[in-house]
Amino acid sequence: MDKNQISMDEKYMRRCLQLAANGIQGARPNPMVGAVIVVNDRIIGEGYHVRCGEGHAEVNAFASVRPEDEALLKDATIYVSLEPCSHYGKTPPCADLIIKKGVKRVVVGCIDPFAEVQGRGIEKIRKAGIEVTVGVLEKECQWQNRRFFTYHSKHRPYIILKWAQTANGFIDDRYQQLAISNKYTKMLNHKLRAEEDAILVGHTTAEREHPKLTVHHWFGPAPKRVILTSHRPLLQVIDDLYQQGIQSLIVEGGLKTHEAFIGAGLYDEIHVETNHQQTVVDGTKAPHLPVDLSLYQYLESAGNTLAIYVRNQQELHPTS
Repeated sequence: MDKNQISMDEKYMRRCLQLAANGIQGARPNPMVGAVIVVNDRIIGEGYHVRCGEGHAEVNAFASVRPEDEALLKDATIYVSLEPCSHYGKTPPCADLIIKKGVKRVVVGCIDPFAEVQGRGIEKIRKAGIEVTVGVLEKECQWQNRRFFTYHSKHRPYIILKWAQTANGFIDDRYQQLAISNKYTKMLNHKLRAEEDAILVGHTTAEREHPKLTVHHWFGPAPKRVILTSHRPLLQVIDDLYQQGIQSLIVEGGLKTHEAFIGAGLYDEIHVETNHQQTVVDGTKAPHLPVDLSLYQYLESAGNTLAIYVRNQQELHPTS
């Protein structure tokens, strides 16, 4: 494939990712997916998976094509950030729709790890005589649906550990309650809550602080509230969440809770907010960061920083 074609494929796949991101709340528990239909470097249709149980990205993209452009579909390429489904669920198979519309080419970001898809959609489209290219911006497409991929490949939620600490590394003060976050970082924290399925704190944190664990500084649904106690082993709690269909979990507990998750290897991201203008004389020290992390993002706001770390060598693709 020539460089111009690769560049064009990546350009339109990035548009798919932009569209897909709009479904971060409504598409759950389905993955976020974007689709773009292109003829001669012109977009004639695009869409994304807006809400679970409603039309998939491909359906919405074809529906957006104007009647006068329908005749162009035979020469069109449809870009999709995730493999088109091949099974009957709440909606008919998108692979069948693509075949019916008779497009010339299909470009797929990454394969769907869901057991009922896993390459079957691509295989069906190819058997119909349509050219299929797979793996354009694959890592970016996998990353966007890391919650969905982790849930289906590792059989557990995607786990985010999150804590706030002072400049000298304390998460609380023995003598008074701390307010480490500022207005901006608090808003980001609540945005994160609205994007994840569940939030967990330890029994001690729940008893002492009575945290609301809501999203009143952002718009969206509040995550399911989970309290970790000594009555249920951590692995059992995680399996229970998996059985309930919970694809992502934020952990906002104290030191012991975070150490339990780190010790069990149950983390995918770690978010650390630091207030660089605040120190504590006596309190609880922040957890030690594991060594298998890479810095993904670093934000600064009014004396506070937010460092987001990602676990190295995450297997976000289907496992056998």
